[in-house]
Amino acid sequence: MESKPLVVVGAGVAGTAAAIEAAKAGVQTTLIDENPIGMSMIGLDVPQFFGQRIMGTLRNKAVMLGRVAAANDALADAEEAGVDVQLGTYVWGAFRNTETSRVLDGPQLGLADDEQSWVINYDRLIVAAGSRDLGMSFAGWNMAGVMGANGAYSLMSRYQALTSQRMVVMGSGNLALNTARMAQDRGVEVAAVVDVSPSVRGGEALVTGLQAKGAKFYTSHTVKEAVGRADDIEAVVLVEIDDDAEPVAGSEKTIDADTVCLAIGLAPNVELLDLLDCRLAFKSELGGYVPCRDDRMRTSVDDVFVAGDAAGFHDEMILNPEIARNQGRLAGIAAAQSLGAIDNAEALARRSDILRSAAVTAPPAEVHTGWKKWLRSLVNAGGLDIFACLCEEVTRAELIGLQPPRYLEWESERMSSRSLQTLMKDGPVNPDQVKRLTRAGMGHCQGRRCREQVSLILAEEAGADIAEVPLTSYRPPVRPLPLKVMWPHEEPEQVRRDWVKWFTP
Repeated sequence: MESKPLVVVGAGVAGTAAAIEAAKAGVQTTLIDENPIGMSMIGLDVPQFFGQRIMGTLRNKAVMLGRVAAANDALADAEEAGVDVQLGTYVWGAFRNTETSRVLDGPQLGLADDEQSWVINYDRLIVAAGSRDLGMSFAGWNMAGVMGANGAYSLMSRYQALTSQRMVVMGSGNLALNTARMAQDRGVEVAAVVDVSPSVRGGEALVTGLQAKGAKFYTSHTVKEAVGRADDIEAVVLVEIDDDAEPVAGSEKTIDADTVCLAIGLAPNVELLDLLDCRLAFKSELGGYVPCRDDRMRTSVDDVFVAGDAAGFHDEMILNPEIARNQGRLAGIAAAQSLGAIDNAEALARRSDILRSAAVTAPPAEVHTGWKKWLRSLVNAGGLDIFACLCEEVTRAELIGLQPPRYLEWESERMSSRSLQTLMKDGPVNPDQVKRLTRAGMGHCQGRRCREQVSLILAEEAGADIAEVPLTSYRPPVRPLPLKVMWPHEEPEQVRRDWVKWFTP
């Protein structure tokens, strides 16, 4: 088993900055990033919500490696600083000794590529795993053409492989406006920017630039449905809403478009941190559950640090990437100091230089009030018989009613009488219990598209504060992997010849 002094997970702005800072301090550093992602995973909308608007060139791994490297100048800087950069490598698990596990030879990460999986040890870990798109369902969101802002960003920037022609963007914060601007810069017509708020929430300069290129803004509106043929979006129906998020009769507008981009918000990727028992706390202004950390980016687990969106995302970070870069640099310095590569005085001097040059930003605002209004508007416009969980095809009504999967054909009178209200008699609402009963969140995307929406629905139905709904638990592998990767051996000839018999009644 390999052993690494420092591993950085994620080669975005924060991760590359952390790796470079640590390497310059003399630490042998390994930087791991899952991009380019295999076509099979992208087709499953993992790890981002890609929406099937992808070019066939993604099948060429060599081409994609070149594009990923070209899109991120900091990767070349990292290699020049001596960082061991490993692209196309997935981190599917994180393990350390706890009260119930004392046999590991130090903390470990489970890694994989398209051919094999393996485990490495590390002395220090920096998690810069980024964030994922907030999913909000509406009629037709299961069709090709619905994607998230992060998925769109990857296809436009890293992969240069977005096939969209005309886009409707949901949201009007800096995340949405910047995504719309990127789309316009790459020849995609932005037909509409939609928000439930009565006014646009993002920067005025972005709004002006988008309007100059033909984008129309629809405030106090929501999406009623996406329509099309052969499971492919052709148009989006918008509807105006009143102050109570109720649709205004006769206000529907049909917008021709082949893509809907969900850019309402992002949620920090905390799976690895949760597996390592890092303490997490709910902070709405940072996107939900985030790791508790000090001003040096150290988590509650001494050898684990965090930076970038994984430490908490807010809208200002879209326009000011220096926020994530500075967090990465601070984490890199702290990791180097903890390994004895630099002394306390030098670490203090380096931190002071970073903090002295950092721009002053306004405190971020909480986001869940806006998220709840979006959900309420979509429910009012589209009803409860809309899939909240696409992978397992669980509707909002089935989620609230705790209905078992349809394919089980459950006829138990006792189970049929269960609902969220009866479950609450046993204690506070818990997404894990709901997941076991309905399978919501247990599909191939592992809840990446539905976790936040499920929690919001549960909180709304239970009359609870969203902060009272616990984080859904995680187990490795925290991303789907092909069986050939988990077990890279050929099956015996008898198994290959007779396997169908196992399923014969």
